[in-house]
Amino acid sequence: MTIPSRVTETSMQTRVLGDLQRTMARGQKLTSQISSGKQLSRPSDSPTGTVASLQLRGEVRATQQYSRNADDGLGWLGIIQDKLQSASTSVIRVRDLAVQALNTATAPQTRDAIAVEIDNIRAALIGDANTTYMGRPIFGGTTPGGAAYDANGGYVGNEFQVTRTVGPNATKVRIETTGPEAFGDGTAGRPVLFQVLADISTAIQNGDTAALNAKLGDLDKAHDSLKSALSDVGARYNRVTQMKQSADDHLLSVSSQLSDIEDVDLPKAIMELQIQQTAYQAALAASAKVIQPSLIDFLR
Repeated sequence: MTIPSRVTETSMQTRVLGDLQRTMARGQKLTSQISSGKQLSRPSDSPTGTVASLQLRGEVRATQQYSRNADDGLGWLGIIQDKLQSASTSVIRVRDLAVQALNTATAPQTRDAIAVEIDNIRAALIGDANTTYMGRPIFGGTTPGGAAYDANGGYVGNEFQVTRTVGPNATKVRIETTGPEAFGDGTAGRPVLFQVLADISTAIQNGDTAALNAKLGDLDKAHDSLKSALSDVGARYNRVTQMKQSADDHLLSVSSQLSDIEDVDLPKAIMELQIQQTAYQAALAASAKVIQPSLIDFLR
């Protein structure tokens, strides 16, 4: 036989007030989520969601850093590419001038004018070889100095590489080109461009066609080194561009996952808040009818 439990006035009031407090607490939580736009404000809101959120946030920061590194690398490689293309155009101009000096019975004044133009091109190329990006010479390796070449075209940089990490698993890409790689190192088949230009100018001034013919061959070899360096820089530029695009795409995906975990579904939260408010008002009305005040309540 089941013994019925006794429901007193006090126990009824306690239970009703407890239910009202829980309803208010749920409404306050929804209000806080709507005002902040976040459904996670403390780890206790969702322990598993908090762990996933922390992991995704770490991945977002790493991916953002890869993207910044890629931007820096594109800045380096873009300037190097522009300078090498300009240098190639200048070398073609020098060759045209040298051929003009060979094929024309020119007066000494004309030869001098051609030589002066070549000297000016050489000086401009040395200036381009000393171009800096964020205070560092782009053709100087890791040199702490402010120039890769001295005024006479001598290399004063070093052979160390500058790299940037642009992807996971320590994916590094070289973002510079040393001066000897681009303008020649003086070894067999790789004459130094600045010395070749100086020799061509001297041969033109002296009217030495034999020496000029020989130096045209050296000029072609120096130009080949220049074009090879330009091709290598272009390939690395394309790779960094692809890595940056991959980082940006991954960042978008991870940010979307993070939003799914952290951000509140605003329409759903507003609807639930309205339901809680309605339930609270209904509970108040029901409680007022069930728990009627007695004479003792007034005497208190």
